[in-house]
Amino acid sequence: MSDPVIQCQQLSKSYQEAGSQVSVLKGVNLSLEQGDTLSIVGSSGSGKSTLLHILGTLDGATDGCLKIKGVEVEKLSRAKQADFRNRHMGFIYQFHHLLMDFSALENVAMPLLIAGKTKAEAKKEAADMLDKVGLGHRASHRPSELSGGERQRVAIARALVTKPSLVLADEPTGNLDKHNALKIYELLNELNKEFDTSFVVVTHDLELAEKLGRVVQLDDGVLVEYQGADGVRHA
Repeated sequence: MSDPVIQCQQLSKSYQEAGSQVSVLKGVNLSLEQGDTLSIVGSSGSGKSTLLHILGTLDGATDGCLKIKGVEVEKLSRAKQADFRNRHMGFIYQFHHLLMDFSALENVAMPLLIAGKTKAEAKKEAADMLDKVGLGHRASHRPSELSGGERQRVAIARALVTKPSLVLADEPTGNLDKHNALKIYELLNELNKEFDTSFVVVTHDLELAEKLGRVVQLDDGVLVEYQGADGVRHA
């Protein structure tokens, strides 16, 4: 049996602020199997983004153990962490962070070029992924020529083009209207089924969170079960 894609044990994070210690995460335990999806909900300041950054090795925990695909990533050097991220993870942000001077195709191809693919290979794989997210016909367009929903689909294609085991998404629909937000969540579900990619999504939108299946809530740095409007506990 393969290792969980994410395994956290007693993960904590604290900062020194104005001479006192501020605890952001307090003993988080979390396990996620390959191909599973998870939404993390909670109020502003509850520690959602901090947890996501630690899971993505963009920040370090103060205490506890984090394994991604069985690897204790916090014990890796920064260079090896970067290599691990490039090979196994994808990231989607609230703001798409596309390169405005490059086309949709070039934006999606960028992670492949960084990974050492030839330009021809990268462009072909990027074009295929743009087709998957319904934007093959917009491949030559720059971000300024795309709608907000289209830009976010390009960002999703970029996150998935390397076929990562895990995609971490921080408020991926925060700047979209309800209609386009729903379409993004439907797309995430479709891509999860097609590629067996695990998704962890941080969101304020409880209705959309429940569409991804399992939901947990961060409450003052503590991970707790989330009970939705349907009365079902989602953790």
